[in-house]
Amino acid sequence: MLDALQSILDTLDGFVWGPFLLIPLLLGTGIYLTIRLAGLQLTKLIPALRLALFERKDHDAPGGDVSQFQALTTALAATVGTGNIVGVATALSIGGPGALFWMWVTGVLGMASKYSEAFLGVRFRTRDAKGEISGGPQYYLFRGIPNGFGKFLSLFFAVAAVLASFGIGNMTQGNSISANMESSFGVPVWITGLVLAVLTLLVLVGGIKSIGKVTAGLVPVMIVFYVLGALFILVVNIEAVPAAFGTIFASAFTGHSAVGGFAGSAIIVVVQMGVARGIFSNESGMGSAAIAAAAAQTTHPVRQGLVSMTQTFIDTIIVVTCTGLVIVTTGVWEQGKDFAATMTGDAFSHGLPGGWGHLIVTLGLVLFAYSTILGWAYYGERCMERLFGRASVMPYRVFFSVIVFVGCSVPLAIVWSFADLMNGLMAIPNLIGLLILSGLVARETKHYLRNDPQLRAGKVQVDGFMEGRPGAIDSYVAPERAGAPRTP
Repeated sequence: MLDALQSILDTLDGFVWGPFLLIPLLLGTGIYLTIRLAGLQLTKLIPALRLALFERKDHDAPGGDVSQFQALTTALAATVGTGNIVGVATALSIGGPGALFWMWVTGVLGMASKYSEAFLGVRFRTRDAKGEISGGPQYYLFRGIPNGFGKFLSLFFAVAAVLASFGIGNMTQGNSISANMESSFGVPVWITGLVLAVLTLLVLVGGIKSIGKVTAGLVPVMIVFYVLGALFILVVNIEAVPAAFGTIFASAFTGHSAVGGFAGSAIIVVVQMGVARGIFSNESGMGSAAIAAAAAQTTHPVRQGLVSMTQTFIDTIIVVTCTGLVIVTTGVWEQGKDFAATMTGDAFSHGLPGGWGHLIVTLGLVLFAYSTILGWAYYGERCMERLFGRASVMPYRVFFSVIVFVGCSVPLAIVWSFADLMNGLMAIPNLIGLLILSGLVARETKHYLRNDPQLRAGKVQVDGFMEGRPGAIDSYVAPERAGAPRTP
């Protein structure tokens, strides 16, 4: 029975993530949005990083439940997880070093997608029955595409996101934590599961404000801690870094076989693994980060869109690159796919003295995975609110916390396949919506950046040059059921 289900999931997953559906849709949407937005992920990266990491909030910004920085760290919490450690190792062990190149491509193009979905998340955000901000594809598809097709895409996304929250955002993360705690410190999985479940529920009860405070303190520390360890290894092995880059670029277009892993990797395998693991890591195009972006206190959708765009840069161009280069320079990628779960730890152990390598990876994985649980819990509850109204939020939080315990103590082969499939099903309606709404995004972005190219305008200035144009939020209040008519 389980074998049959695994086979079905693998078949569906292979089609969704295959060369004829999601891969061309992801890359095509990223290229199209990059052209329409005149490459703003490159031209506006520096001011976006300044606003995101140093200024951190819009002063006197209306609406929103958390600061821009807290919205960013919530989204980072959800993305910087096992995909940055195990996911990168899996991509390289199956697709070879060239898969890292395609993860970079997915990241750069994905920045345009991440910007667009965050822009739309703020532009069409709403307030639920208790006055809390709710936004993301489950609303901007519904409100931005004025017909039954938009409603269908909205509901499709919401259902897939709720299901995905128990896979990518819950059971897979909890299982990774419990397995590493047991192997590294001898902690029984049930104890890890119980502690995680209780801690998760305590944070979730406070909603996005509580999640934002926790992630704002946790995420920067965990990323800096992990990246410094990786950079030390790369500096120690600096003579191997140029050759690693050469191998990455060469095998990106030719394929590269790994000892014990596969023979004669075709180029499509390299691309497929790079793109699939890339989106698993940074979630660009999935629409999930737009849910966190919608909660931000900001004076205009463009500003939060640019802040959210830096999430993909940090996740893929910094963290994923550090992991990938450490794996390639130490040569452990040749162990093959059967060793993907421990590959990054082995790479760090090769590069650092004593037992520091595995310790850094274990602690990094625990922090990354736990923060992912918190971020995805928020995504799931906002989609539950869209589907069933505000009354469904608290039961979801409690059930989500219970499933964390379950995930820590059960085999997860099927869950991983299910999580991959749900990720893909989330991305499809969102990417279609981004293409349909790209004109709105491009027009309003051009207008805003013409008046505030360095993102230094205050609220009064923004209100001045935005007079007579659509604002960041209106008085719309979310209906208490999915099929209710929208208000004017």
